[in-house]
Amino acid sequence: MTVSTTQRRASSEDVFELLGSMRFAVSMLVFICVASLIGTVVAQNQAINTYIDQFGPFWTALFDKFTIWNVYNSWWFLVIMGFLVVSTTLCVIRNTPKMLKDASAFREYVRGSSLRAFPHRVEIESDHNPQANLEPVQSWLKSHGYAYKVRNDEDGSYMVAAKKGGANRLGYIFGHVAIVVICIGGLLDSELPIRIQVWLGDKSAITENMFVSQVPESGRLSLSNPSYRANMLLPEGSKTSHAIVSYGEGVLIQPVPFIVELKRFIIDYYSTGMPSNFKSEVEVIDEERGERFSQVIEVNEPLRYRGVTVYQSGFDDGGSKLRLGVHSLVGSDFEPTRLEATVGDTNVPIVYNKDTGDRVNATFTELRVFNVEDLTDGSPQPKALMDHVASVAGSSVKPKDDHLTNVGPSIHYRLTTNDGQSFDYVNYMVPMMLDDFPVFLLGMRRNQADFFRYVRIPADSKSTMSEFMQLRAAATDTDLLKLAAKRFAMRSGQVDAGSLMELASFKTIETFMQRGFNGIIEPVPEAERERILGLTVPMLQMTLLELRNIVREEQGLEPINYSGEKGEREEQWVQLALLAFANMPEYPAPVILTLDGFDQVQASVFQVARSPGMYIVYTGSLFLVIGIFVMIYIRDRRIWVWVRPNGTGSLLTAAMTSQRRNLDFQQEFQRFQTAFQRLSANRGNENV
Repeated sequence: MTVSTTQRRASSEDVFELLGSMRFAVSMLVFICVASLIGTVVAQNQAINTYIDQFGPFWTALFDKFTIWNVYNSWWFLVIMGFLVVSTTLCVIRNTPKMLKDASAFREYVRGSSLRAFPHRVEIESDHNPQANLEPVQSWLKSHGYAYKVRNDEDGSYMVAAKKGGANRLGYIFGHVAIVVICIGGLLDSELPIRIQVWLGDKSAITENMFVSQVPESGRLSLSNPSYRANMLLPEGSKTSHAIVSYGEGVLIQPVPFIVELKRFIIDYYSTGMPSNFKSEVEVIDEERGERFSQVIEVNEPLRYRGVTVYQSGFDDGGSKLRLGVHSLVGSDFEPTRLEATVGDTNVPIVYNKDTGDRVNATFTELRVFNVEDLTDGSPQPKALMDHVASVAGSSVKPKDDHLTNVGPSIHYRLTTNDGQSFDYVNYMVPMMLDDFPVFLLGMRRNQADFFRYVRIPADSKSTMSEFMQLRAAATDTDLLKLAAKRFAMRSGQVDAGSLMELASFKTIETFMQRGFNGIIEPVPEAERERILGLTVPMLQMTLLELRNIVREEQGLEPINYSGEKGEREEQWVQLALLAFANMPEYPAPVILTLDGFDQVQASVFQVARSPGMYIVYTGSLFLVIGIFVMIYIRDRRIWVWVRPNGTGSLLTAAMTSQRRNLDFQQEFQRFQTAFQRLSANRGNENV
């Protein structure tokens, strides 16, 4: 039993010795430096798709286990910080008493004979007795800032022990204490306090959508939470006293000790469309203290109240009201239905086929009121096949306007079909001028990491896409297509009913409207495809001209005359419509949503922080500055002077030492040596 107890005591002493050793603390500092390097090189707190694109799925999965996307709040980083605090604290506790004792001790009981072993020493003989030599030695030490203590031996000799710069040891103490204080401040401002509440306080993150009032107690943090960083989304005219803390795969609700009400959000833009300044006019309501005041929160001017700091970190949509037109791309209906929605609405059902009841689910993600675009490279991104079609049709696919232009509001939404296929869409409210012609841009992409690809819809004389939609609906009527093909054949000189030209025109436009150009060229050998396109594009264009006039006649409108300057403009509309129909088979949505109007509601994004560790870090930084200053500019010096009788005179032996024997020390010793030698009128044995 005794052996076992002794072994345990020895083992605990070894652990204590390891934790309190300088080499262990330095090792922890190295790990922290490496972690900080990772946190600097690798962008933090980005979407996981960003890291997959950068590192690939395998390395992303591996790195995710070590949470390098959030290094400073990872479990291993917090553990290293904790070990560094423990190690440095033990080091300070163990060494501070010895350092303070050593700094205050004069070491006057050193043996006189041991002074001859010092590398910096001097010996002189004097005609004066020891008592007479003692006074000038003390006077010199006092004038040069040395504190001293005299030991009187029985043989009539004296030992003068002097010291200066003992506060240099405080530099080491302050430096080590600074590391502890800074690490404690960093731990306090990390996720550690929240993790402790989750581990010990039966808290769990909320992963479902619900109102704040519905969040259970397990999803709410304490009002007295010592440290947190949370986000607060506040629409204009609303108020709240809760913020959201991201934790793991969910969120936690953090109450704040006052209510913030957003009265007004103000934003200014550069000519490039980037925000130049944004700020929030808020009112703070403290019901507990009965106080109420207003303040403007800007990017560099946060709100500070009751230990909580509210920063202006961004802005978002606060639930703008949308008035939308629903244009079906299926069937013969061309009149749009009306839909009202709110930005942020999810899984809104939209019926696009009244006969079958088929529908898609829409999620409205964003309303952008201000869009400044550089149209130099052209918004649409056609395939190589479309380049050829554009050249045949006489229209360039790249806009000529190389200036930044505000193209007006846009709506961003996501459609999910019954088979689970989802795409992101962006549609602009008003047509924009591309190739000197107004067109609507319909953008689409599968993932957020992809670029938008656009389809151009030519605007009609009323700046709408109604005429294009009427033409699309008419193309679903076989009789109308046959009539258009017949008129094209007659215009081409084929007057016989059922002529070869009429039949070819009908089959071509029917296939084209269903499958685009791919349906026409797929049966053709690759070597013949360009020639076939050169023949079919003019045929399709002329047939669409006839179909457009047929639609107008059914509506009681006069047919369009394609001669003259106005006719060229109308012909260009048909060319653009042809390109749009060519892209429609690849448009993944069965419906187009147009933005007819909106009531914008701005929302301000605040970062709400309680960070007492910040002041602790400031205090630690002050300690570090003091410690470094003391270690660099306060130099410790110790001098011993042994004065002993020598016949009728005396013999003096002096030694000087320091922890750092640098050039300054050498120069100071030379000055001391010169002054010490002047104490004797008779210069005797000298040994330096």
